Amino acid sequence: MKATVTDRIAIDSRVCHGKPVIQGTRVLVSVVTGSLAGGMSCDDVAREYGVSLDDIRAALRFRLPIL
Repeated sequence: MKATVTDRIAIDSRVCHGKPVIQGTRVLVSVVTGSLAGGMSCDDVAREYGVSLDDIRAALRFRLPIL
């Protein structure tokens, strides 16, 4: 079962045990947000995981919908 939560976040039971990932990747939303919480900059996260700054913003909005 696949669900597109936003245009950048997907949940698919066949990918990463159904945990939310950046669309088209296996990069977990929790890894992106956890890396930021751990002190990495947005540019560092983008470079490290091969995602865009818009992907990072989408992950933050997904985890913190009040943003």
